[in-house]
Amino acid sequence: MIESLSISTAILLGLLGSAHCLGMCGGIAATIALGQQKNRIPNLIGYNFGRLLSYAVAGALVGSIGVMVKDSSLAIMLRTIAGLLLIAMGLYVAQWWKGLTHVERLGSKLWTFISPAASKLLPVKNIKQALLLGFFWGWLPCGLVYSTLIWSATANDPVKSASLMFAFGIGTLPAMLSTGMLAKQMQALLSNRNVQHIAGLMIIIFGFYTIPFNGIIGI
Repeated sequence: MIESLSISTAILLGLLGSAHCLGMCGGIAATIALGQQKNRIPNLIGYNFGRLLSYAVAGALVGSIGVMVKDSSLAIMLRTIAGLLLIAMGLYVAQWWKGLTHVERLGSKLWTFISPAASKLLPVKNIKQALLLGFFWGWLPCGLVYSTLIWSATANDPVKSASLMFAFGIGTLPAMLSTGMLAKQMQALLSNRNVQHIAGLMIIIFGFYTIPFNGIIGI
């Protein structure tokens, strides 16, 4: 079994949740990829790097919260919530239950402040704009990101949580970088029901593996 809080697990979570990423961020990535012929590849890379940076910043923030609850009963609660959210993510990816969408509403108020700044960066004309747009777009309300954030917070270390979230973002890159280039092939793969079921089951397994059952029983 892969270690619960590891870079490889974070990357795998990003890969397995790629279908949701295409749905949430695929449109803006496609707009960049189909933009200016000269700069579209650097802009697409810049956008995604900015998105990964936003994940890392968010990871550092929740990691700081994890430090405050370290070695307490709240740490067990945090891991339990993380596991349950991962299970919800798996159910969503497998298209068995979409309750995770309710979690996305938690970030809607924050997004109302960020979205105007992000909109001003469109259309993207250079890599600086793309980088900033990606950083802003990384705060788009997303149940997949929120689930992984809570999971990364259980590392109880801002640097490690940031690293886990950055690695999670790397896992989403194959799908996001293919947008506009191999979009049809990638979408066909990710929309395959068997692929969705396998990906969802794997995430659910990670969720159960994250829940500290021994700690809960010992409370």
